[in-house]
Amino acid sequence: MAVDLTPGPFAAELAERTARFVRRTVLPIEERHRGVPSSEAIRLELQQAAREAGVFAPHVATEFGGHGLDMRDRAFVFEEAGYSLLGPLALNIAAPDEGNMHMLEAIATPEQKERYLRPLATGDVRSCFAMTEPAPGAGSDAGALTTRAERVPGGWRIEGHKWFITGADGAAFAIVMARTSGAPGDAGGATMFLVEASNPGMKVVRHIDTLDESLFGGHVELLLDGCLVSDDAVLGEVDEGFRYARVRLGPARTTHCMRWLGIARRAQDIAVARATGRELFGSRLADLGMAQAMIADNEIDIAAAHGLILQACADLDQGGSAAHSTSIAKTFCAEAVWRVVDRSLQICGSLGVSGDALLGRFLREVRPFRIYDGPSETHRWAIARRVVRRHEAATAR
Repeated sequence: MAVDLTPGPFAAELAERTARFVRRTVLPIEERHRGVPSSEAIRLELQQAAREAGVFAPHVATEFGGHGLDMRDRAFVFEEAGYSLLGPLALNIAAPDEGNMHMLEAIATPEQKERYLRPLATGDVRSCFAMTEPAPGAGSDAGALTTRAERVPGGWRIEGHKWFITGADGAAFAIVMARTSGAPGDAGGATMFLVEASNPGMKVVRHIDTLDESLFGGHVELLLDGCLVSDDAVLGEVDEGFRYARVRLGPARTTHCMRWLGIARRAQDIAVARATGRELFGSRLADLGMAQAMIADNEIDIAAAHGLILQACADLDQGGSAAHSTSIAKTFCAEAVWRVVDRSLQICGSLGVSGDALLGRFLREVRPFRIYDGPSETHRWAIARRVVRRHEAATAR
């Protein structure tokens, strides 16, 4: 299948506007706060500016106030937003809210969409996705889920311990994955529940100290202790939570790649600017072979990542199984973005290490992406299994 490498006319214009908005409005705020959105006031300032610029919520359906872009067109806009660590927050396309919006649009009831999706899409509230648990619970292996939900009169009681829940501090609600049948290790038996932050049975235990700091609301440990919810809190169908998670995870992995690719481009731009302006050993740094090799390798990684993202987007837009292409894109992009930022820091030398450039911050932010949304090793295992199964099926035929 041929993959269109160009955005549609509307998406192209929106991407240009996003690029201007990020450079003129977001970058000065990012510099002021060193890439860390430390207060709700910063989020509100950024999002109001994005609304005024006409670039807010490019991914959400128009009926909920967005621009309704498909995955391919999102790639171009999200990449421009990702040129700044704070760009995705400004456009309301940051994780985990962006992935939650995608899933709510796909499977929520009309009543749930009004109650949860609409205020999330407009930026009035934030959300989180609570699946990961402390070992030996759910992590890379979602089937290890230990949090349980049991039927009680009028609804469900949820008991469990969640870990590394991004954005939980200050979120208005959580989408909680809990086991409603079976045992840890079983492939099925999970259900998603919409749990409001005001529920006394869901408590924030602590903020987890992490390498990265740019994801708003931090990474949080949650305790679900006698958490009672009504039947209308069930998102989708009972025992179908793992199937619904796939609705979210493939697109969310791909949009993560889009956003981080923007940071890779930013790092490359910083490095090239430094290399063309820095003179040593009688010539510009940009004219020395080893620096040229790093610049070229950065460009190759950026171009290859962009192509793999568009392939994954094409598969997602066609509605088929995109598990293979999204795993390939996620694994390559997570490692390529790290390489680009690392090389860029090397080119900049002491400036790259110093706080005068944000490359050190970028390096800390992009490193965890090789673990988030499935570690590279887990994706490689899944990719290899699919390839082997395909070979065995072809041999049998």
